[in-house]
Amino acid sequence: MPALSEATIKLFRTVSTRATVQGEGGLLTGEDPSAYNSSDPLRLWIIQVGVIIMMAQLLSLGLGRIRQPKVIAEVLGGILLGPTAFGAIPGFTQHIFPQDSLPYLSLVANIGLCLFLFLVGLEIDASIVKRNARLSVVVSLAGIALPFGLGSALSLPLYHRFIDPSVHFTYFMLFTGVAYSITAFPVLCRILTELKLLDTTVGIVVLSAGVGNDIVGWTLLALSVALVNAGSGLTALWTLLICVAFAIFLLWPVKRVMLWLARKTGSVENGPTMFYMTVVILLLWGSAFFTDIVGVNAIFGAFLVGIVVPREGGLAITLTEKLEDMVSIVFLPLYFTLSGLNTNLRLLNNGITWAFTIAIVALSFTGKFGGCTLAAKFSGFGWREASTVGSLMSCKGLVELIVLNVGLEAGILSQTVFSMFVLEALTLTFLTTPLVSVLYPPERRVRASGQLVRRTTAGGEDGAESIDSKSPAEDGPWRYRFTVVLDKLEHIPGAMALTQLIIPVPSSPSGITSVISTSETVDLKKPEVTVDALRLIELSDRTSAVMKSSAADTLIFTDPLLGIFRMFGELNDLAISTSLSVVPFDDFSHRVVDHASRHASQLVLLPWLPPTSNYQNTMEAEATPTTPKSPRFEHNPFEAFFGSLSRADKSASVMNSQFVRGVFAQSKSDVAVFIDTGDRSGAGGSQHVFFPFFGGPDDRLSLEFVVQLCLNPRMTATVVRYIKRDVDAAPLERPEGVYGHEKEQNPTLRALVHRDDTLSIRSTAFPDTVYGQPNTQTRMQSETADSVTWNKYASFNPDSDIPSLLRAALSRIHFSELPTPTPLRAAIQRAAIIKKTHTRLLIVAGRSKRLAVESHHQELKATSEEYGASGEVVRKTIGDVASAMVVSSSASALVVLQAAIPAE
Repeated sequence: MPALSEATIKLFRTVSTRATVQGEGGLLTGEDPSAYNSSDPLRLWIIQVGVIIMMAQLLSLGLGRIRQPKVIAEVLGGILLGPTAFGAIPGFTQHIFPQDSLPYLSLVANIGLCLFLFLVGLEIDASIVKRNARLSVVVSLAGIALPFGLGSALSLPLYHRFIDPSVHFTYFMLFTGVAYSITAFPVLCRILTELKLLDTTVGIVVLSAGVGNDIVGWTLLALSVALVNAGSGLTALWTLLICVAFAIFLLWPVKRVMLWLARKTGSVENGPTMFYMTVVILLLWGSAFFTDIVGVNAIFGAFLVGIVVPREGGLAITLTEKLEDMVSIVFLPLYFTLSGLNTNLRLLNNGITWAFTIAIVALSFTGKFGGCTLAAKFSGFGWREASTVGSLMSCKGLVELIVLNVGLEAGILSQTVFSMFVLEALTLTFLTTPLVSVLYPPERRVRASGQLVRRTTAGGEDGAESIDSKSPAEDGPWRYRFTVVLDKLEHIPGAMALTQLIIPVPSSPSGITSVISTSETVDLKKPEVTVDALRLIELSDRTSAVMKSSAADTLIFTDPLLGIFRMFGELNDLAISTSLSVVPFDDFSHRVVDHASRHASQLVLLPWLPPTSNYQNTMEAEATPTTPKSPRFEHNPFEAFFGSLSRADKSASVMNSQFVRGVFAQSKSDVAVFIDTGDRSGAGGSQHVFFPFFGGPDDRLSLEFVVQLCLNPRMTATVVRYIKRDVDAAPLERPEGVYGHEKEQNPTLRALVHRDDTLSIRSTAFPDTVYGQPNTQTRMQSETADSVTWNKYASFNPDSDIPSLLRAALSRIHFSELPTPTPLRAAIQRAAIIKKTHTRLLIVAGRSKRLAVESHHQELKATSEEYGASGEVVRKTIGDVASAMVVSSSASALVVLQAAIPAE
């Protein structure tokens, strides 16, 4: 009788034939809560689940640090809870896992296994195989044929040594061959994603071959189970034919009906409705029941239903998101614990047994690695790529454990042979990640040629371009290739606002045209301004995240954030190309830097927001009358960075700042961070820019950025160069109101060589961004460049022979210089004066962490105390000048720039 049906019937008989009702006493009656009680099995079940989950989570914490999949922790936890380790403690098994309680545990575990196989079916995408049919079929067949042959050969001595003669050798040979030929597709997907191999030629071929291998492996297992349960060849043939007919019925008529129902109920556009979910669950258990009663395990019916669920509109991913947490946290660890309870490594207690175990491991790896490696080599791969394919395909994981458990329940495998094969599955799965890391390091990887990104042209037409086909053009005076990073819906307004600032002037939508008046007029047409929107999705431990990673080429067309940004580009006649990447959060900054380098981006645009709960806190604060302790503005959206936050908000703020600082530290392109206050007052009118210039490469970049912004006729700017002087030598700043190009008389730039204090600040959470210590020569070169850049723009003659667009931009900028002992305070005061006449004030600041002329750390500390704020995380992220503007709530928005770090 199949396992699921047998367990259910056994439980029903136990409950129905109970003569008396046992007591329902609790702790107060002196009853042991861990004692098994057939009338109340829930108590012991809860204890068992708690022990199993805690063991799996503790092991996964340690194994996760060495990049091992979670399945190893779950299987190892089950083995430790079994007779191998904890089971040897007197009384442990009798109290925690008594024999009478195992049917309840087994029933729940098998329910979870059916749900898991349903998720595996959802994870399989036939389109992956179709795109790489030739290579995947060759590698998949080689990875099945050779291991199956080696497993069948090894089954002969194993059978004579460890298997009861009453078991048919043919059945044992089938299970051994299937166990050898299987590849754990779910674990393989996770390893490919975590090692960033999905966009490489190796990753694409392995993923495709894994799908084919998985389907063939489950088919062979179904055939083996049918043979064992049938008892005769003719009955097995009828069972197999019924299963084939049922599979065809599901894959064609039922699949079409499910797609029609999904569209009819709106599940494709808006996610599965309650009615659609009900139909899917009923179909799942109905299919599992049918395959169980015809003589094949219930898991095959669940697996088939997962395959027939439509993939359109990301429906399969959404369904996975609704089920995966309960399956992965509760059900799967239960199943693996049952496997562990049946695994007794103490039975491997002599040399012959260990020799067979080593032979099982060696032949299993040789068959998979050798077959797939040779197939990949003959298909055109080099030896390095081919051996990586073989290493990945040798991953066994939980799929082989399912095969082994089916064989153990059917009585085909003895407990000793079962333990041998469990150890083999653990060993090969454990070796996969380190072996691939050695054979195929990042610098040796070959990305898939012809990988396409979606591109929306200025005219609104869709096209495609190869991300590897771009060759960077010669840099001109303006930046025209940008990468915009999108990771949250809240960042869309900031990304749009920052992109809007860099859009070309309306009179020249197709490029930047400069007119130089010499003896003749020459039009210099720069390349079209292009923006690449990079959508980042965090890769978590969830199966749905792995599915998103493997389906990135289709999600790029349905992702709502990218859809919004594409429409924004069409409305503004802006060329937008979109890319999508699913990576762990710790790799966000590396992926942004790598993407910008591959796309030859000249400026990376990062939107940044304070924690959203701050707005609620601010509203509550405004509703409560308080006495102000400082000259703080009534509403400062950045208060979240400095005020009292919940622990979750603080953690989110620190993690976001870590991401931004990671981009700053690694980027070989210029970087701009746009900080949006959410202040929309005065929207629709002209916008004014205020830029306090102090010197250094970041400030020089910021000055050029301000000039480029003022190419737009609706933008005006005030640029003040602040020079730190002693009190007696500091004249007062002139009042605002006169626009033009005026300077203080005889300005002198003091060449102060200060070591930036931020380089020595220590953080208990995350380290600050540290750059190489500059020498006197680099300091002098930087100061000279400051003077040249400042004079280039601030001292231009309106009647001089310069490009007309540059002349128009500079005419909208007011330049001045101001010596002062407190430059940050002076900049805050100037911003406050400007804000009285320009409600839409954008402040531009250099991050100034590298080659800064002055250190503002002490003045920023005093300013923060004056405004009742202290934000070390913000200071480390955006620098002293920008932090002072944030503390004082001086701007409607803030842009912080860092110049590209020169290659060493």
